[in-house]
Amino acid sequence: MKSWLRMLIDKIRFQKLRRRFLAAMIGVALPPLFILGYVSFDTARDALTETNTQTNVKHLETSSEVADLLLRNLVNLNRAIVVNDEIREELIRSRTQSNYEQTDTSEWSANRLQKVISNNLFDTRFVTSICLMNLDYKIICSGRSDDAGQYEKEGKQPLIETSPWYQSANRAQGRVVFLGYDLFGEAKNTFSTVKLFRDAESPDGEPIGYLIVNVSNLIFSSIFNGADDAGGFMALAEAQDGLHTVYNDALPGTELPKEGNASEALNRLKEQGYLVSRYENQTTGWTFVHLMPMEELLRKSNKIGLYTAVLASLMALIALIVSVILSGSIVRPLLQIKKMMLDWTTGTRHFVTTFDNDEVGAIGETFKRVASENKELAERVVQSELKEREAELRALQAQIKPHFLYNTLDSIYWMAVLQKNHDIAQMAVSLSESFKLSLNKGQETIPVFKELKHIEHYMTIQNIRYNNRFRCEIEVEPAIMGMEIMKLLLQPLVENAIYHGLEPKVGEGAIRLTGVKDGEYLLFTVEDDGVGMADVGVTERGYGLRNVRERLQLSYGPTSSLTVYSEEGRGTRIELRFRPKTA
Repeated sequence: MKSWLRMLIDKIRFQKLRRRFLAAMIGVALPPLFILGYVSFDTARDALTETNTQTNVKHLETSSEVADLLLRNLVNLNRAIVVNDEIREELIRSRTQSNYEQTDTSEWSANRLQKVISNNLFDTRFVTSICLMNLDYKIICSGRSDDAGQYEKEGKQPLIETSPWYQSANRAQGRVVFLGYDLFGEAKNTFSTVKLFRDAESPDGEPIGYLIVNVSNLIFSSIFNGADDAGGFMALAEAQDGLHTVYNDALPGTELPKEGNASEALNRLKEQGYLVSRYENQTTGWTFVHLMPMEELLRKSNKIGLYTAVLASLMALIALIVSVILSGSIVRPLLQIKKMMLDWTTGTRHFVTTFDNDEVGAIGETFKRVASENKELAERVVQSELKEREAELRALQAQIKPHFLYNTLDSIYWMAVLQKNHDIAQMAVSLSESFKLSLNKGQETIPVFKELKHIEHYMTIQNIRYNNRFRCEIEVEPAIMGMEIMKLLLQPLVENAIYHGLEPKVGEGAIRLTGVKDGEYLLFTVEDDGVGMADVGVTERGYGLRNVRERLQLSYGPTSSLTVYSEEGRGTRIELRFRPKTA
């Protein structure tokens, strides 16, 4: 796989540096430009869509408020007619008197309806007709003929009683129901409201008829005032028998399918490329919609693609010109450097070629300087090799010195034994053993029990010096005795306790060393009953503890810690905590 990829790279790779430079310029300049164009177009489209959606929703919200005012006038008209006593009595009388003349009732009721409207100063600009229907389904109208329209046929009663508007009016229990169509089925540009007419004097509010008001769709010209040229408005009503398009100037001559609901219809319009904004009207429950073709909305933003292509072409041309100029200024000095290198391989060490004061020129001047200093560097290498040999020799000598020291201490030991000076003999033995443990055959780590042995030898020497003034108690868990720790980790702490705690103290003193395993960590404590100190920082800044802390951090990492606790006159405690290394 790697060899195939390598072959592909070698095949498409330009041999000439100038061509590589040109390809790099175009490769660096054009992709970001295309990406920027795409991102700009996408951002502009999203911003434009979001801004228009927010604007359209605000417009629809305002239109809905206007619709509430106009439609509330229709609700008030319904209420005024319903509470009129003469109209109510006429409805009751037309139903109870079978020999009552329909023609006289119609004329009288129409006049009465007109009088109620005039007395209450209702705005009836958009009302095309007002009809009363009693419980025998006799129609009395003002503004149209006294017939039931599409229901004026045999079997009128079951047709009306099974119609969705009739059932909706009964369920509304006297509230005005807004229908998205003309319930008589005679006009496409009107919609109806229907209200159950109830007897106000009846304790149970007995139904006595229905009030039907037909309204012209021209009312929406006042509701949706201020529509722009790039979009249109719709009003959709969801009913029991399907979806009704109440008003439509967004898609003239187009009827939305009655199947489904408003959301499904609007989703289909979105899929067809329309920007859809919607708002629910509270009075009617209808959905007010603003439609705008996305193509029209994004006409200007689509120009970004054209501008990007033109700009990319210009950038490619500029990149070509610039690359030719720049590559010449770079390739020429590189060719000079190449020639110098070839001359250098033949033994030339001095060059007279000059370079410009730029990066490539700096490379050329550096090569000239390196070439001229080649002899000096060769001599330095020879000297370095000599020093390395000298260091190796010193290392061999250093390995001889411990043997000389051991032999000397051994001689001191036997001389002391012959002279029966047991203290000197013991001190020589302890010093020799302590020195062996410190060297540890060059190893940096030592088992815990050997480190404790080192402390015992050290305490033997100190007690000989100070006439057995010091006592050292060691309590270390057997489980950690064989674990490897950094050498000379505990002995300096004991030494610190003697010199800073017990030596200044009058009389005898004791040191207690403990070691336990605390989870994944080892915890060692060195505690003395010496003079203590008021300022712990003085001891912490000393060479001994500072050296232990630095070695601890280097070997066991930042989770390790060395903590000093001290109280003047009561002694000092040093805690050492670290995670031992595993093999």
